[in-house]
Amino acid sequence: MESTPFESMPRESTPRKAALVTGAGRLASIGAGIARQLAADGWDLVLSYWHDYDARMPWGSQPDDVVRLTAELEAIGARVHTVPADLQDSAAPDRLMAEANQLAGPLQAMVLSHAESVDSGILDTTLEAFERHFAVNTRANWQLIAAFARQVTEDGGAIVALTSDHTAFNLPYGASKGALDRIVIAAARELGPLGISANVLNPGPIDTGWMNDEIREMGTRQQPGGRLGTPADVAGTVAFLLSPAGRWVSGQLIKSDGGFSA
Repeated sequence: MESTPFESMPRESTPRKAALVTGAGRLASIGAGIARQLAADGWDLVLSYWHDYDARMPWGSQPDDVVRLTAELEAIGARVHTVPADLQDSAAPDRLMAEANQLAGPLQAMVLSHAESVDSGILDTTLEAFERHFAVNTRANWQLIAAFARQVTEDGGAIVALTSDHTAFNLPYGASKGALDRIVIAAARELGPLGISANVLNPGPIDTGWMNDEIREMGTRQQPGGRLGTPADVAGTVAFLLSPAGRWVSGQLIKSDGGFSA
């Protein structure tokens, strides 16, 4: 009986990891930059987005971006699923996690890069704006973290949430992000026995469409390296924190901002 050449024998395929990345509805977004890096690293992806939020912002709704980003990531080799999710709705986080599981199986990682961000200060913030910021930036993230922990396998997982240190004249955004920081740090302690790492990442000023020429010039002058950060810069740090080598880092608020805050 002839032996079968080694090259012709079937090989077991390595199971692919799956991650949920929120706030990935625009090609210029931080979420899209993170998705590109994770796809290149061999992750399958579930991407959430909400066009109605973009429609309220200066850059406007860009619905074709989701289709274009999906095609870009699939060309790299990732399996990609996209899910619209209005995270102001208290029922949306659990629905999103359930759909992500149905589409991609148990998730090994989650990156929380969505945000509600509309500038206002102490005197001009409305109750509606305050509650909307906390619903999207704080409550929804707590719900997603809890839902992620409930579905994680015995191998554990990793969570990274994007934050900010804005305060004055950006009150509801900064306050809701500050509350998010505490939730994620609590998750590192409470969910650590499940094998889950959790970190908060402050990327500093990243131009995703919100900067005008004056802000861009001022931000460039303030950067020690003489350039603004990009979504790709943020993505490299996130990819490390999700990797086996980065999982020992947990419970940290990390500034990955090119020295902007130094």
